Amino acid sequence: MTPDDLVEYEQIKRLKYAYFRCIDLKLWDEIETLFVEDAECAYSAGAYSYQGRDAIVGFFRKAMDRETFLSSHKVHHPEIELTSATTARATWALEDTVIDTLWNLRITGASFYEDEYVKVEGSWKFKKTGYKRVFEELEPRSPETQLTASWWGTGGRSSLPAPE
Repeated sequence: MTPDDLVEYEQIKRLKYAYFRCIDLKLWDEIETLFVEDAECAYSAGAYSYQGRDAIVGFFRKAMDRETFLSSHKVHHPEIELTSATTARATWALEDTVIDTLWNLRITGASFYEDEYVKVEGSWKFKKTGYKRVFEELEPRSPETQLTASWWGTGGRSSLPAPE
């Protein structure tokens, strides 16, 4: 491993982190720039599979583009391998939470992502991405559960009063 390899690893990490920031903040135009045109995905062991950047981003828009769908995705423990000067692959651990106030549900889970990347004009892009669940748990939200902040509903500001 060389210092140059470490720079490439860091750029790939930043790509993955941007991917989840875009998902959680519903930044669909930005997430589109992270994929090559002929990208592929296979989410939830292939239950949701799409061919092409437009189809992938279309899935995000259809499945997640509403104020009532709130998500938090955290990835860690990357195992990145440079397979050439312009290709790489990685395995990532994921922990995620989804709150859907429309359906009054909470989904929590853990997965492992398998990604393939290509370097295009000096920037890493997703060629393939997908995950298999370690577990996924669905539970109803209690009627007493209050959502005190959301990026969209409250501008990210908590409605809880500050301590005096």
